[in-house]
Amino acid sequence: MAHPLEDLIDARIRAAQQDGAFDDLAGQGKPLAPEDDPENALLNRLMRENGAVPEFVSLSRELERLRAELLDTDDRTKRADILKEMSMMDAKIDLARKAYGR
Repeated sequence: MAHPLEDLIDARIRAAQQDGAFDDLAGQGKPLAPEDDPENALLNRLMRENGAVPEFVSLSRELERLRAELLDTDDRTKRADILKEMSMMDAKIDLARKAYGR
């Protein structure tokens, strides 16, 4: 059974086509770029366009921030806490890389 809004959506698309709203679009008449992962092509494109990165990349950035913080502090207690956090971050990065490679 079709959703009740499908007729409205189709009517709006037809009206836009008749008004020329889809004329002169970028890439019109050109083939779509091949995808390495066609099943997830839309998801991958949306992530790429919105600046999303794999978890291990964001964790690596956090690790770099911790390294900079470690260089900026002279407090032994704080340095020890940062080193513990860096150790945990290394383990998280390894796990995230393994999960991403599946």
